Amino acid sequence: MAKIQHKVFILLAWIKMVAIASLISLPHILIGETQKEVIDKLEKYEQKNVSKLDPWDVAHLFGLTKVRRPSEWTSSKLRSLPVPKSNKQMSCLAEALYFEARGEPIKGQLAVGEVILNRVEDTRYPSSICKVINQGTGRRFACQFTYTCDGKLETVHERKPYEMALKIAKILMTTHDRRLTRGSTHYHSNYVNPKWSKKFERVAKFGRHIFYRQPMLVSQR
Repeated sequence: MAKIQHKVFILLAWIKMVAIASLISLPHILIGETQKEVIDKLEKYEQKNVSKLDPWDVAHLFGLTKVRRPSEWTSSKLRSLPVPKSNKQMSCLAEALYFEARGEPIKGQLAVGEVILNRVEDTRYPSSICKVINQGTGRRFACQFTYTCDGKLETVHERKPYEMALKIAKILMTTHDRRLTRGSTHYHSNYVNPKWSKKFERVAKFGRHIFYRQPMLVSQR
C-alpha cells in the first residue's frame, strides 16, 4: 500500500510540474485565482507530500537511473564485479577507503566515501577527491583523515581489500546516490570523542564510525 501511495504522489508531482509550466504560459487565469495563488498552492502541496518521497521511487518509476540502493550491495555482489581501471581521483578515493575503512561493512565503506564526495561538493573544502583527502596532510592538527596525518606515503599490503575498495570507489563515483549519510562531512571512530562532534548534527552510524553533518550558513549555500 505504501508503495502505491508513493507512486501516486510521484505522479502528482509530475502533473504539478506540467501544470506550473502550463500556467506560466497562460495569459489568463482560470477558476478565479491568480497564477501566483495557484502556484503557491501547488508548492505547499509539494512541501507537504512530495518532499517526503523516496528518491529511489521517483527514479525507478520513470526509469531514469540504474542506481542501486545501498542495501543491494553485498560482499558477494562486489566480489563478482571486475576490478575497474582507475584514474587518479578514483585511486585517491580507493586508498582512503582502504586505509580508513577496510574491514568495515559495505555500508560503512560507502559511508566513508560519501563524506569525501560530500566535501568535494561543499565550497568550504577543496574541489577534487585527492585534494579533499590530502587537505592538511602532514600537519597533526590540520589533517582531515587519520592515515594522512604523518605525511608519509602509505603502502597497500592487502590486494583483495584494495580491489574491493576500488570497486566501491567506482560505485561511489558513478551509480551511488549518497543517501546513507545525508550530506555528512565528518565522521569519527566510536572510541574517540572530538570537540566538533558536540557542535554538529549526528546523522548515522555504520560499523565503528559515527557520521555528522556540518551546519551550513545560508550565505554559504
